[in-house]
Amino acid sequence: MSFVNWKTTYAAVWRAHTHQLRPISRLDPVRLTSLLGVERQKQALLSNTQHFLQGQPSNHTLLWGSRGTGKSSLIKALLNELAPQGLRIVQVDKEDLLWLPEILDLLEAEPYRFIIFCDDMSFEEGEVGYKPLKSILEGGLELPPEHVRIYATSNRRHLLPEHMSDNQQTQVVDGEIHYADAVEDKMALSDRFGLWLSFYPTSWDTYFTMVDQLFGDVNTDRSALHQAARLFAMGRASHSGRTAKQFYQHYLATLQDS
Repeated sequence: MSFVNWKTTYAAVWRAHTHQLRPISRLDPVRLTSLLGVERQKQALLSNTQHFLQGQPSNHTLLWGSRGTGKSSLIKALLNELAPQGLRIVQVDKEDLLWLPEILDLLEAEPYRFIIFCDDMSFEEGEVGYKPLKSILEGGLELPPEHVRIYATSNRRHLLPEHMSDNQQTQVVDGEIHYADAVEDKMALSDRFGLWLSFYPTSWDTYFTMVDQLFGDVNTDRSALHQAARLFAMGRASHSGRTAKQFYQHYLATLQDS
C-alpha cells in the first residue's frame, strides 16, 4: 500500500528500500510568477498540464538543457499552481525507474491526476533502468494509464550518451537520413516524450533581474549589488537562476557576519 492520503498530500517520493511512497510535507514554495527568462517554456508546460487535468490530449514532457536554468523549479511551481485542481506529483529517482510498474499499480485507483517526476534523468552505457520507462511512455501490450504523465528533466536531449562511432553506419538515401541502429535506439527514448522544452543560459540582464527579485525591498545599492552578483557568477562560470539564489544566500550571510 502507498499509505498516502492524496486528498491532503500533494506530492510523494518513492522509497525503493521500503517499496512505499513517502508523503512530502515541506514543498518548495516557488511560484510560476517568480520564474524569469522561461516564459515560452512556462506557458507550454502550463498549457499541456491544464489539458491533462481536463482530460484532454496531453503529452509526456522532457525538459532539457543547461544546468540551473529552472527546469526542476518549473515543475515544482506547476504543482503549487495546479494542486488545488487535482494535480499530484510522485518523484522517482533515476535508479528507481525499474519500479515504475509497481508505482503505477499503487496509483491506479486514485481519483487524482499524477505526474511522475524524474529529475536529472540521463543514462550511461550499460544502464537498463530506462527500459520500463520506454514501455510505459508508449509501448507494451497494456496502454499507459490516462491519469499519469511522465515529466523528466535532463541536461541531455537524447538522455543516452552519443558517440561518433554510433553514426558511422548512418546514411543519406535519396536525400533522406537513415540513422544507424545504435542512433535509432538512443533516440527512441526521448522520442517517446511528445513535448520537448529546451532551456538555455540566461542573459546577464535577466540574471540581474532575478537578483533584484530575490532581494526585493532589501535596502542596498543596486549597482554595487549587481557588481557583486556578476563577480559571484563569474566565479561559478554560470549566471543562471540557481546562481542568483546562491548569491542571495551568500550575500545575506555576508551581511550578517559583518
